[in-house]
Formats: sequence, C-alpha cells, structure tokens
Amino acid sequence: MTNKNLPTLFQAIIPILFLAFFLTINVLVFKENTLSGANQIILLLSAAIAGLISVRLKLSWTGLLNAIKKNISVAIPSILILLIIGSLAGTWLISGIVPVMIYYGIKIIHPSIFLFAAVIVCSIVSLVTGSSWSTIATIGIALLGIGQTLGINEGLVAGAIISGAYFGDKMSPLSDTTNLAPAVAGADLFTHIRYMIFTTGPSMILTLIIFFVIGFTNNNSPVETNVEGVIAAIEKSFNLNPLLLLVPVILLIVIIKKVPALPSLLIGTLLGAIAALVFQPQIIKELAGEGISRLSASYIVIMRAMFGDIHIETANSMINELFSTGGMAGMLNTVWLILSAMVFGGAMEAGGLLARITKALISLVNSTGSLIASTIATCIFFNVTASDQYISIVVPGRMFSQTYKDKGLKPEVLSRTLEDAGTLTSVLVPWNTCGATQARILGVPTLTYLPYCFLNLINPVMAIILGYANFKIRRIKKRQTPP
Repeated sequence: MTNKNLPTLFQAIIPILFLAFFLTINVLVFKENTLSGANQIILLLSAAIAGLISVRLKLSWTGLLNAIKKNISVAIPSILILLIIGSLAGTWLISGIVPVMIYYGIKIIHPSIFLFAAVIVCSIVSLVTGSSWSTIATIGIALLGIGQTLGINEGLVAGAIISGAYFGDKMSPLSDTTNLAPAVAGADLFTHIRYMIFTTGPSMILTLIIFFVIGFTNNNSPVETNVEGVIAAIEKSFNLNPLLLLVPVILLIVIIKKVPALPSLLIGTLLGAIAALVFQPQIIKELAGEGISRLSASYIVIMRAMFGDIHIETANSMINELFSTGGMAGMLNTVWLILSAMVFGGAMEAGGLLARITKALISLVNSTGSLIASTIATCIFFNVTASDQYISIVVPGRMFSQTYKDKGLKPEVLSRTLEDAGTLTSVLVPWNTCGATQARILGVPTLTYLPYCFLNLINPVMAIILGYANFKIRRIKKRQTPP
C-alpha cells in the first residue's frame, strides 16, 4: 500500500468500535451463551468492515485473503491442542483420574486455604512444565471440581487456577512465551526471567494475600456438611485406586522432558484410555448399555469419551455436572470462535489498521513510564484485536524495539514489559485463543473468572507503576570518550 492509501486513525478504529458495541449487546442479550455463535458472527462482521475499508484503500482481495490465511495458520497449533485436551478430559473422566484427584483433594485441603493452595499448586506445576495450558487442562480441572464441591464460587476458583498457572508459565525457562519475549527484544533468557521478578514477584505476593484473605472470609459452612455425601458418591461410582495418580505424574514427566504439547497430551489421553479399561470396567459397562460385548463396549465408550458427550451419574446430584464432558466435539464452538477472531485480526492487519492505531499510541510516549504504559496498552490491544498472545508479544516487540534503544533502555526492560502485558492479559479476552481455550476447558466463562485473575490484572499495573517511579529500570551505560 502507498502512503496515499494508508488509513486514517478514524478509519482504523471503526471496526474496533463496531466490535466493542455489538459484543456489549451480545452480553446483554445472550448473557452466558455469547460464545455459542453470537460473538463469532460479530467478529466476522467486524472483519468484513475491516476488509471493506482495506479494499477501499486499494488493498487487493487476494492480499486480504492471504493475510487472513496467514493469521489463521498461527492459531492452528492452539486449535489442535484444544481438540486433544477435549479427548484427554473424556478419558481422564471415565478412567477415574479426575475423580480420584477430586476425592483426595477434598480430603486433604481445608476450604479456608483452598484458593491459596490452588494458586501455589498450579504455580509449581506450570513452573516445572512451562505450560499453563497443560496445567489448567489437568490439575486445573481437578481443582475446579474440588472448589465447586466445597461450595466456592467457580469464578474465584478459576481465577486462582489461572493466576497460578500463568505465573509459572511466565517464570519458567521451558515456556514458549518466556523464550519468545527475550528473543524478540534481544535480551538474554535468564536475565529476562530474573528481571521479571521485580514486577511479577510483588504481583504474586499480593495475589496470594488476596486469595488467603478471601479463603478465611468466605463462608463455606452450609456446603461443608455435604462433603461427606460427595465423598460417598465418588466412592460408590468409581474404583479410586491410588495407582490412577501415576497417569498425571507420567504426563508431567513427559512434559518436563520437553516433549511438545501435542504429543504429550496425546500420550496422556491414551494412558487415560488404558486406565479406564483396567480400573473402571463397571463404568464402561454402564455407559455402553446392555446387550453389548465387553470388547465392543470398551471400544465404543473410549471412542465416545474422546469425541463426544459422556455423563456419569452418581448418587449425589450436586456433583453430576462435574462428571460430564463433551470430548473433541465440545471444543468446536471454541474452535469456531478462534477462527472467527483470527479472520478479524487478519483483516485488521492486512489494511494497516492495527499499525495505524499503534502508531498513534507510540506518539504519546514522552517518558519511560509512558513508554512502558504504551507498550502494555499495545500488547493488550493486540490481544483484543489479533486474538493471539504470540502476536501480542512479537508485533509490539518489533514496533517498540528501536524506541527503547533510543531511550537508552536495556532490552530486558522491553522483554519484561511484553510478558507483563502480552502473556498475562491474553487469557482475559473471551475471543483470544487463550481466553476462549481456558473458558472452555474449565467450563467457566471468561467474564466470570476475569475479576478474580488477580495476578493477570495486577501485574500490568505494577509494571506501569515501576515505570513511572523509575524503579529497577535498567539503562544502557553511556561510553565515556577519552579526552
């Protein structure tokens, strides 16, 4: 596109305004069902408006389609992981792996410290594995079940799980985003991790304090009386052999050994299927129905757990919803949402609309604090519009790299800021690949858990505060020329 065809700021924000307005309407009209199609349609209509503006600015139709295809290709790995997670949830349910983790969790963890413990557990697992997605899809699902059984608000539980998982992901040298941010900014990996402690450390301490206080001020006594009934129902429905816990342990070891996420989760899925055959033959027989041979029943139930709906009825109606899953098919609405969001992001990028908005943000920079604030705002902007955390790290990193150098700031200042915003806020956007995925895995809408993701909300603010306070801002030492 030539300079004559570059968009104005007003043209660039038209699709954003349209998107924001109608997403708000969707929330008011469809409430918790916005992800069943309404938001997808609005994202596609917003993409159409962005495409129309781009074409009027002399962008070719082929160029627009190529940009959209390129953007969708970025999300393909996330979509494949999401589908495998659907299968893993199914086999881990019928095998009794998730029920046994819920069972022992209820017995061990006191309700008052549950939220605090959930943050710690998810932090450790995610730090060791380097994957927030794997942590939430395994330990997170079990913790959510425990929290719901104890009568704790599902948004609070999901917020604790996500806060812990994203802390570990952000600080782990095994994490893809933790490696990506310094690579884009030109910083050393371990320098980057050590430097993040100054913003992420205080944010995590505040998060733990908040969940600790909430745990002791929440009144869970009306539900605690039902815990024994829940335990009895789980004992009656499943064979709670402690050997089932070997499956998540093996999966963690596989991930620690740096096996990529897709094959790791597939291994976990297949181990769950084997565990179901060994430990839960009664569940398989019950789900298959009468008049079916054992071999056929095993094949039918395991396949159905991987691709479709599974409901296990217990003697306690309170927990029946916990023991249901939609398999791969249950993830298709989320896949639809991600694809729609990537179409919108591609259309916005193709016409230079995203670049025009971010250029306006850069023009506001007049100090170190405002530079960090502008970087954070840009990362959040790309999480909302491009709908992918990798894009929210890579594009702002490239855009602001020279500006940070011109201001005499070391590259770890930029890499830290990219993670403080790009990594952590991605899960707070309902149509972002991270937000859509975690909402589907946990079964808790993004806007329900968003107010309780304290680490994800506090950390960007902490980064801005330290920027304006000029605290722990590393600068390039100027070389003194000899006289």
